[in-house]
Amino acid sequence: MEDKHRIYEQAELGGRVGFGDRAAVVVVDFQRCFVDPSVPGGGDFSDAIDATARLLAAARSHGVPIVYTVVAYDDPARDAGRFIDKCPTLKYAVAGSEMVELDERLGRRPDEPVVVKSFASAFFGTAVASYLTGLGVDTVILAGCTTSGCVRASAIDSMQSGFRTIIPRQCVGDIAAEPHEANLFDIDAKYGDVVELDVVLAALPAPAGNATTG
Repeated sequence: MEDKHRIYEQAELGGRVGFGDRAAVVVVDFQRCFVDPSVPGGGDFSDAIDATARLLAAARSHGVPIVYTVVAYDDPARDAGRFIDKCPTLKYAVAGSEMVELDERLGRRPDEPVVVKSFASAFFGTAVASYLTGLGVDTVILAGCTTSGCVRASAIDSMQSGFRTIIPRQCVGDIAAEPHEANLFDIDAKYGDVVELDVVLAALPAPAGNATTG
């Protein structure tokens, strides 16, 4: 069996981006229809949600901005384009329904914006990038679900928008282990730094520094 770590190292993939001067947390799609395993296509992301709640508590205590995204449509069949052909369970993501409500364990506060998106990336067709840029953010810490879908797409667009992109591995989840691990590996190789949550928490008290993710 090929050693993917050796192959990627020889290909000079997996450089580090580290933390910049000002971070923000972007929480992707921890909404009812994706985090409730009783809903078709939903998963039990309790561990990732609990870890994200820790991250958010630390972010608030250090004045780090927080943004949430949810997928929601007035008419999923009409508005989701080809996305719903691949992911039919998007039919549950109806605007104004409980299915698009954020998981209450995140403890969202009224001053923490929720951005509605139609497709996978938190950045595609939204004002997330311009909002963060306006706040002087240069580092995006991503949490949410799913690792192989909307988190991956958001990581790519975060990097392409010029942000240092950090993914605390405990704060993201997928409905199956293999795509979760494969996509964390690929994100870490090409788009952002996949690190332990404790590394991120240690970096938050000094957002003006240039902490590295090792």
